[in-house]
Amino acid sequence: MAETRTPLSPGLRMLIDFGPLAVFFVVNSYAPGLQIQRIVAATAAFMIAMVAAMLLSWWKAKHISPMLWITAALVLPFGGLTIYFHDQTFIQIKPTIVYTMFAVILGYGLIAKKPLLQLLLETAYPGLSAKGWRLLTINWTGFFLAMAVLNEVMRNVLSWDQWVTFKTWTVIPLTLVFAMLNIPMLLKHGLQLDKPEDTPLPPEG
Repeated sequence: MAETRTPLSPGLRMLIDFGPLAVFFVVNSYAPGLQIQRIVAATAAFMIAMVAAMLLSWWKAKHISPMLWITAALVLPFGGLTIYFHDQTFIQIKPTIVYTMFAVILGYGLIAKKPLLQLLLETAYPGLSAKGWRLLTINWTGFFLAMAVLNEVMRNVLSWDQWVTFKTWTVIPLTLVFAMLNIPMLLKHGLQLDKPEDTPLPPEG
C-alpha cells in the first residue's frame, strides 16, 4: 500500500526550502580561519543541510518535491567541486544554473503547451484553471530568468561575504514578495486555498 502524503505546514515548508541557505550564511559568518576555509566550511554545511532538508521532507510528508530533488542534484556536485578545488566560483554559479534550468524547463512547457509547472508542483494549487497555470508559468519563467541574471551580476561585483549576505537577505525577501504578488491572479483563476498566502514558493537557487 502506498504511503499517504502529509501536507507540509507553511513554516515547515519554508524551513525545508530556505533552511539550508540560512545554515550556509551562519557558518560562513562564524566559522574561524581564512576566507577560503570559511567558504569550504559553509559549503560543506550547506550540502549537509540540503540532505537534511530532503530527509525532513520525507519524514514529515512522505514525499520530496521534484523541485527539491533538482535543486539538491545541483547543490551537491557544485558544492563538492567548491570544496575539492577550493574555489567559490562553483557554488556561486550554482544559483544561476538552477534558475536558468527552471526557466528553460518552464519555457519549453509554454512552447510545447505542456503543463510542466503543474507537474513540478503537483497538487500545490487546487482549483487553478489551465489559464491560471499558464499565467503562473509565464510569471515564474520571467522570475527565474531575472534571478539568474541578477546572480551573475552580483557575484561579479560583490565580495564573497557581500554575495552571501545578498543570497540570504535579498533573494529570500524577493522570492516572498514574488509569491505574494501572484496571489490575486491565482484567486482570479480558481485557486481554492483556505489561506492563499500559504501558496508554495519558488525553489532556492
